[in-house]
Amino acid sequence: MTATTVPEQHRVGAPPDRGKRSLDLVVVCLVAVPAVVLCVAAAVVHLLAHGRPALFRQQRVGRYGRPFVMWKLRTIANAVGGPGLPDGGDVARVTAVGRVLRRLSLDELPQLVNVLRGEMSLVGPRPTLPYQVRRYTDRQRERLRALPGLTGLAQVRGRQQLSWPERIEWDLRYVRHQSLRLDLTILLLTVWAVLARGGTTVSHDTDPIARRPERMHSGA
Repeated sequence: MTATTVPEQHRVGAPPDRGKRSLDLVVVCLVAVPAVVLCVAAAVVHLLAHGRPALFRQQRVGRYGRPFVMWKLRTIANAVGGPGLPDGGDVARVTAVGRVLRRLSLDELPQLVNVLRGEMSLVGPRPTLPYQVRRYTDRQRERLRALPGLTGLAQVRGRQQLSWPERIEWDLRYVRHQSLRLDLTILLLTVWAVLARGGTTVSHDTDPIARRPERMHSGA
C-alpha cells in the first residue's frame, strides 16, 4: 500500500453514488458551451497579459488514492518547477488576471474535463497533492473514499480561510453524509460563495499539512 492509498477496509461500505454520475453529466452538458467560451476568453486574456502557457496540468490524488492529472487555467507567474506549474502557495506570484480568475473560480473550469473522464465529480473533497496526502492521519485519509470535486462542503463553509484540518473535517462530514440532495445544496451554495465571499488567495505555507516540501521551494 502506498502512502496515499486508502486502506482496503476503508473502501468497504463506501457510500453509493446514487445518481451522482448522472447529475455530473447532466450539469456538464448544460454548462459545456458557456464554460468553453469562458475558458477560451480567459486563456486568451491571460496569454496577452502574461504570456504562455495559459493552462497547466498537475498530478493530484483521487478516489482511493489513485493519482490523476488535473487541469486548471494558469494563475501563477514564473512558477517554480517549470513553466506554468504552480508552487502551491506563493500568493505574491498570482498574476493580475489570475486574481480575477481565482476570485470567480474560473481557473477551475478546465476540470470539467476531469469530471467527464470520471476522475472527479462536481461535488466532493478538493483533490490534493500527493505530499499532502502522505501527511494525513488514518482518519483524515478517509476523505479519499469520495471522488474529488470541483466544489465541496469545505468550499461553502469558508474556502481557503479554513485551516487544512478544518477543511478535512468538513470533507469527512461530506463523505459520511453524501447524497444527491446534499450535492444539489452544495452546488447552489457554491454560487453564493463565489459571488459573496473571498478566501481564494490565502497562503497556507505554515500549515502542517499544506506547507510545501523544501525541494519544491528550491525548484527541484
